[in-house]
Amino acid sequence: MNEKNYPIDATLSDVVNKKCPILCAMEVIGSKYKLPLIWYLHEKDATRFNELMRRIPGITHFMLTKSLREMEADGLVVRRELISEPPKVVEYSLTEFGKELIPALNELYIWGEKILNKA
Repeated sequence: MNEKNYPIDATLSDVVNKKCPILCAMEVIGSKYKLPLIWYLHEKDATRFNELMRRIPGITHFMLTKSLREMEADGLVVRRELISEPPKVVEYSLTEFGKELIPALNELYIWGEKILNKA
């Protein structure tokens, strides 16, 4: 693994209110459903709304819509309406910017496995 040393300000007395890149990233992807959504969207070029509903246990229509809209606003996801007879078919896919998260998620997965194996 290619490690980088990121600048850490040891004298910083207010980590929460400073513009910390990690905290900024967590604001974008840190909600309960966004990481699973990113993971499922990376599996295919495009995924339909109802398929995402089926894949994520417990998610409501409202929360899926809210999460996808936020991810779209943050540039992680693109939404496409397919021209068809009603009902309207909508599919989502990761943008190139969103795909940049996948290596980091793979590393978090490996780290999480270590935690699970400790228990």
